Amino acid sequence: MVKSILKKKVSVKVEKTKTGFSAYAVDYPVFTTGKTMSDLSKNIVEALNLYFEDDEIEVAEKDIKLEIELKQFFQFYRVINAKFLADRIAMNPTLLSHYVQGRKKPSIVQTEKIMKGIREIGKELSELNLYS
Repeated sequence: MVKSILKKKVSVKVEKTKTGFSAYAVDYPVFTTGKTMSDLSKNIVEALNLYFEDDEIEVAEKDIKLEIELKQFFQFYRVINAKFLADRIAMNPTLLSHYVQGRKKPSIVQTEKIMKGIREIGKELSELNLYS
């Protein structure tokens, strides 16, 4: 029997915990945990596939949209310096600091600008090779 594929991405909220990460699907009663983001991603795919098993729907990592609160992101990924990021994306460092600390909530446009900057930095880092 041929399995169906999802028509839209499953939105999954991620939260940092003392032991790793927890996640839940926004529109489905599916929850999981993982020590790393990689573990969490695999576990949410497995949990969603179990949930959709009777409907013969297959879920892959590409079908999932992981979302983490901005404040938690910066608490966990402390390696990303908010001032450096603000300079990179031409944002007022004080404003970004307010977002990071949860004092203000960024608009959708500001959130997209921040994510674009984070992704650009990540892409640059992933393309580097170190030597000694």
